[in-house]
Amino acid sequence: MKLILSRKGFDTAAGGVPSPILPDGRMIALPIPDERSVIPYGEITHQGEPLGPLVADLTRGRIAPDTRAHLDPDLVADSLPRRPGWRLLFGQMGQAQSHLRNQGVGPGDVFLFFGLFRRVEHLDGAWRFGADARPCHLLWGWMQVGEVLPLDGVPAGAYGWADYHPHRQRGDVLHNVLYLARRRLELEGLGTTLPGAGIFPGYSPERRLTAPDAERVSAWRLPSWFHPGEGRPPLSYHADPTRWRRQAEHTALQAVARGQEFVLDAEAYPEALPWAGELIRRGA
Repeated sequence: MKLILSRKGFDTAAGGVPSPILPDGRMIALPIPDERSVIPYGEITHQGEPLGPLVADLTRGRIAPDTRAHLDPDLVADSLPRRPGWRLLFGQMGQAQSHLRNQGVGPGDVFLFFGLFRRVEHLDGAWRFGADARPCHLLWGWMQVGEVLPLDGVPAGAYGWADYHPHRQRGDVLHNVLYLARRRLELEGLGTTLPGAGIFPGYSPERRLTAPDAERVSAWRLPSWFHPGEGRPPLSYHADPTRWRRQAEHTALQAVARGQEFVLDAEAYPEALPWAGELIRRGA
């Protein structure tokens, strides 16, 4: 089995700003803009509130409520009206999907989604980033793969419940697939009482990847067992040994600046899936 750390949501390149951590600790992973999508920000809701005004405030009007959004992964049932048969899902395509395929990612494997976040405040009727708040990488959601649906050459209407999804608008892209979540998480020691996908409701230091005192968001502090060695393959895209450093109780990693999908072989790292499962159990 595999554990995948998957970079998704706003950052300085896609969207131009971090996703927000609200004053009450809730995190909202903002989907990146996508002109080919059919979903405007103003139609996506978070706990009943549309994302359009929040996105417009945080980008100072650069991204308007009618701008179209790449809602992917799509892990909250009530964020949009749904057609019968809808499933929690995530899409990938092109080079990033080729990497997942080459790493053997498929049913049973677990994605932990992370993104760039920063605390915000509400002043004078508008949202803005806190002046003293620093951005950081945080885990914000999870998904255990149940099925993989290839979209290459699939006719329109084949998956009618997913026609809204941004990857259904990309019929011209190779290696285009949808990952459907299991209905229940199936990891040893957890039973089947937890959902197969979802979002973490709020900020927690245990789901923070950026080291607390780091100057750069890509300077991560991970559990000690993450350190490669003794013939174990490193987290994909991180084969350079100078990126890794052992610390007293942790492993420090200088994460790569680009790349979406970082894959870890859970057979070589038996602590990986229990660690992910415990994070999900505590946050679900």
